[in-house]
Amino acid sequence: MTIGAAMTLPLKITLLTSLLLLAACRSEPIAFHTLTPVHWSNSSRADAGGVRIDSISVPPQVDRAQIVVRQGDSGLAILETQWWAASLADELRSALVDQLANSNPQQAVALRVEVQRFDSVPGRYALLDVRWRLRQVNGDRPALTCRSTLQSPAGPSIDELVVAHQNNLKRFAALINQTVDTSLKGCPAAQ
Repeated sequence: MTIGAAMTLPLKITLLTSLLLLAACRSEPIAFHTLTPVHWSNSSRADAGGVRIDSISVPPQVDRAQIVVRQGDSGLAILETQWWAASLADELRSALVDQLANSNPQQAVALRVEVQRFDSVPGRYALLDVRWRLRQVNGDRPALTCRSTLQSPAGPSIDELVVAHQNNLKRFAALINQTVDTSLKGCPAAQ
């Protein structure tokens, strides 16, 4: 065996090993999801009508770019290839701005949202448990603090789960509008 032939065998093995490792490293592409549903109109909405969103907070367990789903009774799974288009708090803000854009309250109000639970269970449900506070921007009525828990059935896919969350946010926006329409006289009944 010549020296040249002996050197090409290790080179071939190294090249083959490198190609196998590269093939093993190939991963699924990242899919991005949004809580803002598709609208058929071409209008762009920059604000939430007369409702100013002061702050939105979410639990630290779900405060990440990747979608987090429940597994079993006590587990969570971080889906490495299923991401929100923005941070979860920003997704919630955008979706609420979109849903509240047509609100036209008698007086400007400010909204503070504290998400207590944001559960995603593929094949079962999406849950939004939220404490929220409304106050008149220029008024003497005391702030009103409410709590709402909204749950929608969800299919097994992540797309169906996101649509269920969109439904929860649509219902939540309706509760906010209902409360604003009554001049902050009381929290709405659960839906």
